Amino acid sequence: MSGKKITRFQENRYMSSRTAGDSQQVASAKAGISVRSGRRIDKGERTEPDAVRQWRTRTDPLKDVWQSECVPLLEREPELTGLTLWEHLEEIYPAQYPFSLLRTLQRRVKKWQATDGPAKAVMFRQAMPPGLQGLSDFTVPNSPVTIAGEPFEHLLYQFRLAYSGWRSVTIIRGGESYSALADGLQSALRKLGGAPLEHRSDSLSAAYVNASQKRYLTDSYNGLCQHYGMRPTTNNLGVSHENGAIESAHGALKHRIDQALKLRGSSDFSDVRTYRVFLFRIVEKLNKRSRERLGEERAELQALPMDRFIDYRELSVRVTTSSTIDVKRTLYTVPSQLMGEKLRIHLYHDRLQCYLGQTKVLQLPRVYPDKPDGRARRIDYSHIIHSLVCKPQAFRFCQFRDDILPGAFYRQLWSLAEAQFTPQMACKWIVNVLRIAHDYDCEQLLVRGLLKEAEDVELPTLETLQSRYLPRTNVPPIPVRQHCIIDYDELLEGQWTAQEACHG
Repeated sequence: MSGKKITRFQENRYMSSRTAGDSQQVASAKAGISVRSGRRIDKGERTEPDAVRQWRTRTDPLKDVWQSECVPLLEREPELTGLTLWEHLEEIYPAQYPFSLLRTLQRRVKKWQATDGPAKAVMFRQAMPPGLQGLSDFTVPNSPVTIAGEPFEHLLYQFRLAYSGWRSVTIIRGGESYSALADGLQSALRKLGGAPLEHRSDSLSAAYVNASQKRYLTDSYNGLCQHYGMRPTTNNLGVSHENGAIESAHGALKHRIDQALKLRGSSDFSDVRTYRVFLFRIVEKLNKRSRERLGEERAELQALPMDRFIDYRELSVRVTTSSTIDVKRTLYTVPSQLMGEKLRIHLYHDRLQCYLGQTKVLQLPRVYPDKPDGRARRIDYSHIIHSLVCKPQAFRFCQFRDDILPGAFYRQLWSLAEAQFTPQMACKWIVNVLRIAHDYDCEQLLVRGLLKEAEDVELPTLETLQSRYLPRTNVPPIPVRQHCIIDYDELLEGQWTAQEACHG
């Protein structure tokens, strides 16, 4: 064996055996070398490395087509994959190039791209000075969230300082828009207490196909940045890595949200405010890492102006005789006193502020259609209930009848009323239930109690409802309280008056 050359494989096998505790004789036998060679390895006398093989050990299976067929295609379209080329060869030369050659072809393509392919774009890591740049972007959360059991479709807007990494997150309804950007950006700057010299965002205007919308977005965005003394910049369309300081932050944020939801044990929240507090706590934990650098950066930020910049669109609508307004393909009810009036609407991404002249008369949560070309409704029975009491039969065939009922429990109650009473009496019964729920501010208590009563016996008649809930003339009015904590069974047993139960 001493005349043979020791390969790198034999040397490695010998060393593995020695490390495992084998003697020189045993390790040499396992590696297939002489004891003398093993002794030289132990002394550190390394063997010469294997010579790089410059010849092929088998015939090239792609010899006839690589240069003539594959390379010209790659030169024309360098992004072609090995699988695409194999399928192309299979189509031209059936059964000549079996599927077993796919891996060979893929290695050949990879080598060609590395040696003869076009130059690739190089990413240059940036060292941003403090106070220079802030970045904005929108992202879709990984984990679905529900509010009171209903799916909550939303985006997250994130603002981040390039130097310190400090961030702010805002819940956005309805997709990317100027209003969403302006609201999230200004809220972040107010929390921060200053503004950077430059603001960088995605190419937001790419989301708009209408030229006038693009002009409005561009002009409004430039005005917003000018108001805060920031130079507006955008990264090139489709080149997300140019916004890398915010794109990478999205991944960390969404991972933290996923973990926090798992720790919480539920992704359902009672209301949007609770969900907002949940996100705030996550962001605060992330911002702890940047406290020291944030101190340096705050010293370089610009002072903020006294007022916020306009972050809404203004519309003008007239209230119909149905006590509704139509805003952006969504129908909203308003108090009936406003019928016939012309309202000025400040349209935000998450709310509508309604003005009569210069007086703010109403604020409504904004609702979006499920599809861009669809329609939506936001019906509040409290706006129309007193008119409906005067003509209860209008409820039966009202176009937005199901939307008048405030939730699934009331829809269940309506189904029971339809089954128990005549159509006319059912309409009158449910309308009076809604009136009691509104007038005495006991919407949830009332429906839970009536459903429980229906399980035991049946729904009370209209006369029973009126005698039970309408206030007695000889009983002084009970002052309205903020919370309604009362057992419905106590009400039925006569321990509370109807007025006390609904207000107490």
